Amino acid sequence: MDDARTLLLAERDEAVRRLAGLTGSFAEVVAASRDTNADDEHDPEGATIAFERSQLATLVAQVRHRLAEIDAALARLDSGGYGRCEACGRPIAAARLEARPTARTCVGCAPPTLAR
Repeated sequence: MDDARTLLLAERDEAVRRLAGLTGSFAEVVAASRDTNADDEHDPEGATIAFERSQLATLVAQVRHRLAEIDAALARLDSGGYGRCEACGRPIAAARLEARPTARTCVGCAPPTLAR
């Protein structure tokens, strides 16, 4: 389980770094939109500031969700529930945990569209 903790902590560090970069970018886009009174809805140059802001907000939400999943996996590790399927209680295959260390379910119990 030490390997799992090491992997989860490394993934957490990467997600925190990514979140910091994204939130900095988001702040820059918001600041840029405040400093200009350009009509970005009709800008022939490309994407609108609103579109960029929406894209960044979505990425930030995804990384925050990833962090929550990692933290939940670390909590399961601490409580002894890591590696057990939350649906059927059987062990989750080592290969699945290697590929998806935050997995909550075995492959048999994973929703077909999510395969989480």
